[in-house]
Amino acid sequence: MLREVYKNIYVNEIPLPKNPLKAIKSYIIKSKDKNLIIDTGFNIEECRDVFFKGIEELKLDFNKTELFLTHLHSDHSGMASELFKKGVKIYASEKDGQLINKMTTIDYWENFEKRKVCFDLEKDNVSYSNHPGYKYCPREKMNFTFLKDGDKLQVGEYNFKVIDISGHTPGQIGLYDEEHKIFFCGDHILDRITPNITFWSFEMDALKIYFENLNKIYDYDIKYLFTAHRSDVNDHKQRINEIFHHHNERINEILDIVKNEKKSPRDIATEMTWAIRCKDWDDFPNSQKWFAVGEVMAHLQYLKNLGKVKEDIINNVMYYKAI
Repeated sequence: MLREVYKNIYVNEIPLPKNPLKAIKSYIIKSKDKNLIIDTGFNIEECRDVFFKGIEELKLDFNKTELFLTHLHSDHSGMASELFKKGVKIYASEKDGQLINKMTTIDYWENFEKRKVCFDLEKDNVSYSNHPGYKYCPREKMNFTFLKDGDKLQVGEYNFKVIDISGHTPGQIGLYDEEHKIFFCGDHILDRITPNITFWSFEMDALKIYFENLNKIYDYDIKYLFTAHRSDVNDHKQRINEIFHHHNERINEILDIVKNEKKSPRDIATEMTWAIRCKDWDDFPNSQKWFAVGEVMAHLQYLKNLGKVKEDIINNVMYYKAI
């Protein structure tokens, strides 16, 4: 469904079949000289039909259209290569753009699969083959135009500044127009649900970076916060406070689980509370087990760097205990 949400700014809600997110908001900014699409949807037919129907409805000329990817996740980047083949310029951060291209290779996913050993997910017989990042990502590499924090991007009457809002991914970026008080924030701030903050590498403390970038956005003058999923956020400061509260509860829950004995990330996840319609851990879809354990790992890494948990590796499996 295509609708105008601000002057010459349209949202195209694209369904995400069999996914708890339900839909993604792909935004289109239309102007006389240049159009900008923000994010795309999965690389599947159900998304493709709605995505291109919106483009046709607005009569966009691909020769005057560019694509801005807020981040690498397949619900945001899945159809980017189709636009690239049509000659559309694709913007992304360098970190996420490079990862999108790596994700088109089997080597990336075979290395990703190795994480299930150290996370103790071998107990659940999970595989990258049922991970949405693998199933719905672009299948061909692209030449990106990389953007970094502070870069400028003009589309019609809008003068955007690129904002680094990494944490949810290593290089998520947003667009902020100070004059119109508009911020396209991808998955940085969502209403009613919290962005999945996951483990990316032992060199990246994803939760710490996410907290820093939430604090950075807190004092922005924002009237229109255009998020990628669910309802609009009317008060970004209130929502940021709620997100911090959620993660503090998560931190305390994990510390309570590991206060008496060391446990693996997978076993910690089985004892935590999750907003998912499953009767127990065994009922979780395999894809959600990846997401849950990744989120646990991000919190454990944060706590480890704060000196609040100790990490041990036994038979290639990681274990954590509160200090």
